[in-house]
Amino acid sequence: MPILTPTAIVGQVKGLYVNNSRDIDLESSSLDQVNVSYGGFDGEDHGGLTRDSCSRVKLQYKKGTEIRNTRQISILSQEELDAVANEMGLEEIEPEWIGANLIIEGIPILTQLPPSSRLIFDGGVSLVVDMENGPCRFAAEQIDLHRPGKGAGFAKIAKGRRGVTAWVEKIGAISLGENVRLHIPPQRIYEPAMATPD
Repeated sequence: MPILTPTAIVGQVKGLYVNNSRDIDLESSSLDQVNVSYGGFDGEDHGGLTRDSCSRVKLQYKKGTEIRNTRQISILSQEELDAVANEMGLEEIEPEWIGANLIIEGIPILTQLPPSSRLIFDGGVSLVVDMENGPCRFAAEQIDLHRPGKGAGFAKIAKGRRGVTAWVEKIGAISLGENVRLHIPPQRIYEPAMATPD
């Protein structure tokens, strides 16, 4: 019995980006098409089948622990990015500044996509949503380099609108302008987790 349901929600690829070296900075470079392997976007420094654990999972693992890389790709909504820029008093925030890999237009409140949702592209690539991507100081610092004095407000304003991280389930290539359909798992609240642990 199928567990994932195709929805009527279809978005469009508005931007594709890779960052070849996080040791230099967070900024990514734009592409018209990207090859997608099981390790993520070809040429992306966040790629790979495993990664060292970071602050996002510090309550689960000691920093630097090798874990499965479910943070291969950073996906943002064009609409959410525009809204954040507007509230920051900016005409725009370039996706490259904040290390985006994929910008999608047309999927409502993308940052709230349920974990394990699939984004299935017309060309066949399938990405699995892992979780919300929290704003970080590195993105704020990059914004400040381009718009001095403006970066400090990013973390607060972008909270809940910073997009999601994802990993690759089906390989292929993604192109600018390509359509992508949202598929979702069953939606329920896990009530036992609502209690605060001791």
